[in-house]
Amino acid sequence: MNAKTAEAEINHGVTMFKKYRNLLSELTRKSIKLKYRNSWLGIFWSFLQPLLNMIVLSVVFGALLGRTGKGVICYPVFLFSGRMIYEFFVTSTKQAMTSFRRNAAIIKKVYVPKYMYPFSSILSTFVTTAISLLCYIMVWIFFKVTGINGGSGLTFTWHFFLLVIPMFVMLIFSTGVGMILSVLCVYFRDIEYIWDVLMRLLMYLLPIIYTLDRFTGSHAWIKTVIRVNPLYHIIQMFRQCVLTGEMISLTHLGYSLACAVVMLIVGAIIFNWKSDDLIFHL
Repeated sequence: MNAKTAEAEINHGVTMFKKYRNLLSELTRKSIKLKYRNSWLGIFWSFLQPLLNMIVLSVVFGALLGRTGKGVICYPVFLFSGRMIYEFFVTSTKQAMTSFRRNAAIIKKVYVPKYMYPFSSILSTFVTTAISLLCYIMVWIFFKVTGINGGSGLTFTWHFFLLVIPMFVMLIFSTGVGMILSVLCVYFRDIEYIWDVLMRLLMYLLPIIYTLDRFTGSHAWIKTVIRVNPLYHIIQMFRQCVLTGEMISLTHLGYSLACAVVMLIVGAIIFNWKSDDLIFHL
């Protein structure tokens, strides 16, 4: 592919995105509405569910893991921080993975750039996560004001507002993974169940309920395994902003952003390679 061909394809892609951007908004709204359809509380669950999860996990793990560990400032908020990033990744990739199957009837009848379906699923999850973020801020303020569970140690600086950076990196990374999974799930339906198991395992392979300083001696190699995962660095960036009020580590940012961009490029290549063939397998 020469430079002119590549430029032409990019321009065509931009033109098509502008043409169908309103449809992307509608698909995003549809995903949000369907998620809470027939629910009494509706979208309020995006606010309530992470709060209830934090309370349950804090009660279960707080006594065991919440009193010690470097970087543990107010264990419920510490837990909430990691859990929110994890939930965004898991939910967005699952929604993207099944997006073609859920919209198969439309795809077979109407032409729409196919990336709209997984991308709208990821955006809808981003919106609900933004609502969860409001809950997070209220929880942060509560523990800071009351001082319960070490809440007085929470530090607010202007770096708090940099939390949008790890959220944006998370969006890029999830989009890349979601595009790959959306294609794989069309050809291999079992990937949906495999991914569910892997995500349950991921919960315990990330420092969400614990800190890395617990792995010492012969178990120190586990730290290296965990640090390979870009999600670890995204979680650490988020916690730097909201727990200690520190500047984001350039190491965390550089590594996680590089992984996110690479994953997005790989996802775009695979998606572009198989997008025209997907309809025959739905």
